[in-house]
Amino acid sequence: MDELLKKASVLVEALPYIQRFNRRIIVVKYGGSAMVDEALKRSVIQDVTLLKLVGFKPIIVHGGGKEISRWVEKSGMEPKFINGLRVTDAPTMEIAEMVLNKVNKSLVQLVEQLGVLSVGVSGKDGNLLKVEKKYSDGADIGFVGDVKEVNPKILYDLLEKDFLPIVAPIGMDDEYNTYNINADDAACAIARAVSAEKLAFLTDIEGVYKDPQDPSTLISELSVSEARELIQNGYIGGGMLPKLNNCIDAIGHGVSRVHILDGRIAHCLLLEIFTNKGIGTAIIGDKEMRFYHE
Repeated sequence: MDELLKKASVLVEALPYIQRFNRRIIVVKYGGSAMVDEALKRSVIQDVTLLKLVGFKPIIVHGGGKEISRWVEKSGMEPKFINGLRVTDAPTMEIAEMVLNKVNKSLVQLVEQLGVLSVGVSGKDGNLLKVEKKYSDGADIGFVGDVKEVNPKILYDLLEKDFLPIVAPIGMDDEYNTYNINADDAACAIARAVSAEKLAFLTDIEGVYKDPQDPSTLISELSVSEARELIQNGYIGGGMLPKLNNCIDAIGHGVSRVHILDGRIAHCLLLEIFTNKGIGTAIIGDKEMRFYHE
């Protein structure tokens, strides 16, 4: 009976969150270790399908960097990076598109195994992601694009027909050349365009720390002004800096809350979204009510 009561209390704790976010769009950026470990991959997909089945409207935007590097090496080439961005010449772009489409359909397959209809698209479909060439501190890094425009019609159409959209971060420029897009940037742009209630980044760290060397300084909830202060005071660096700037930008363009979660923890999405304490870092607007971690 104690076990049954525990299960009931979990459902009761989740109820206000289900009520608040019912029929709202949630964008999940899926990447990192959670894409490599099969057990973690399945737990992420279970989380997203559960969100859909309880009334949320999830959209998955996925990466595939580790898999792309593996196939580049298999093809006899060496992966090259400048300031953390992949140098993408024409042969590498061809491999990247092939790999991302393969990853995309494997995720569709996992979702449909759990009884939810899904459709995989890339940013080329329906002119979803229009890009312009990206440079890294003035250096030419090839076919890497910055999202300049999002046409979310195909996503709205899929959501309206009760499909779960899964997006590969590939786009086209005005001349219809194909470009690779950083998955964080693509997720952020899509979340802004659909005015998502939530944007969740699955990463390989627990969240935002005031001191990256001290795990006890994990920040559970962070306002935009507090996030800017951390950046200005030099507390944020490395790969977290562009991610946190993406979060601030998303909130500035109408996304209500952004979550940075450790994708290596099974069911991290459910733990953050449906529990009072949560497990990662939630970033909110300055005027937003402190809703979590009470």
